[in-house]
Amino acid sequence: MNDEWLIYRGVGEPHDGIDALPDPPPWRDFDGGPPADPGEAAAVADSAATRRLGAHRHAAELHRPEPEELEAINAALYLRRPLLVTGYPGTGKSTLAHAVAHELKLGRVLRWPVVSRTVLQEGLYRYDALARLQDVQISASGGEPGGAPGIGKYIRLGPLGTALLPTERPRVLLIDELDKSDIDLPNDLLNVLEEGEFALPELERVADREPEVRVLTDDGAKATVRDGRVRCRAFPFIILTSNGERDFPAALLRRCIQLKLGQPGEKRLATMVRAHLGEEAAALGADLIREFLSRSQTELVAADQLLNAIYLTHYAAPPTREDLADLIIQRLDRSR
Repeated sequence: MNDEWLIYRGVGEPHDGIDALPDPPPWRDFDGGPPADPGEAAAVADSAATRRLGAHRHAAELHRPEPEELEAINAALYLRRPLLVTGYPGTGKSTLAHAVAHELKLGRVLRWPVVSRTVLQEGLYRYDALARLQDVQISASGGEPGGAPGIGKYIRLGPLGTALLPTERPRVLLIDELDKSDIDLPNDLLNVLEEGEFALPELERVADREPEVRVLTDDGAKATVRDGRVRCRAFPFIILTSNGERDFPAALLRRCIQLKLGQPGEKRLATMVRAHLGEEAAALGADLIREFLSRSQTELVAADQLLNAIYLTHYAAPPTREDLADLIIQRLDRSR
């Protein structure tokens, strides 16, 4: 594969390749601004990156992602489109977000886990109207010197809202397990993903008096919202994950780059074990890796089960070792 065009190369080592990303196509060019300072909390990867990528990842043998993975990730970067990643549990869908953020030095991954009750509003922002009312009442009764705090104290941007702040470099946002949502959320996302912006009606109503309001972000930092709207400058790198448990509307699919991940092979599994548990664990667990691969041909099993089994059996001797491995690696496509 001619990889000269690749921004994300899957090499694992951080680099400044994101600065070589060409301008977006005209229909994906956003003009939010002025640029917001993402803050120290946003610029530094958190412990979730270590959990996902492995504490020993630099000691692991380099395993370059498959060409179709690299092509899909880079297509999403170039076109400023979300990447919809489908695959069985444990195939590394969520890890992709952390890998891209780590290699391209894009800081902390913003994560929005989706459940059946999740609504779009939660991803954008929360407004604590009750707390504000209580503070206004306290202030009116003379209990709050200097008057009630400004409205910005009661607003916190969610992961999606934070990702859409106008920054020079894109933030990485993981919308995890979108297929767990109710039927409305995929459609509700369409306008925000297409326009790269959203309004905060509570701030729009006071924009004539307070055109600039400082609010809390998902990173725990402060950001300025102007005229009651948030509009991105660099469209975030968004990964939507799905276990394939439902179909999505065509309107969402056409706005996404799609990538389907298969079960990892022996080389990738060994690399995964080395990254998380070290070289010795990978050597001692070679038989469990082979057994896992054999079972994965006819059963639904997940790579994190293999990691748990190798970690646990490191402390046990045969035959207890084999029994423990069977206890941990149980098929997921059959009720017990």
